[in-house]
Amino acid sequence: MLTETINEAIKQAMLHKEKEKLDALRAIKSELLLLKANNPGTEITEEMEIKMLQRMIKQRKEAAETYKSQNREEQYTEEMRQAEVIAAFLPAQMSEAEIEEVIRQIIAESGVTDIKGMGKVMGLASKALAGKAENKIIAEKVKALLNQA
Repeated sequence: MLTETINEAIKQAMLHKEKEKLDALRAIKSELLLLKANNPGTEITEEMEIKMLQRMIKQRKEAAETYKSQNREEQYTEEMRQAEVIAAFLPAQMSEAEIEEVIRQIIAESGVTDIKGMGKVMGLASKALAGKAENKIIAEKVKALLNQA
């Protein structure tokens, strides 16, 4: 589980005095504790952890863009650094070619032939590619492939 991995990473960051990394790791641990508190009696699944990590990365990137637009370079760099640390705990991301192949297969199996079925394909693709690809990339590929059909 992610909790043990995070605890070990926190120990290592403390030993090596990596303050920036430690901040991001503590944020992950905090979110894990909140996830457990908000779901009492429910076992936290890997899928739930992945969604949590993706949400955290998205928040960091959005904050970083805000800082960048305000010319606050130091805060921008800090947010992007934290996003990188958090991303290290996600499963390996698929290449665009691999994503496209999975989506082509989903389109073929679902029988969707035009853009009107994008919602159905997105639902199946998001589930199949959870944690392995960003939803933004999935949506772009689905839209492009359905427009070709």
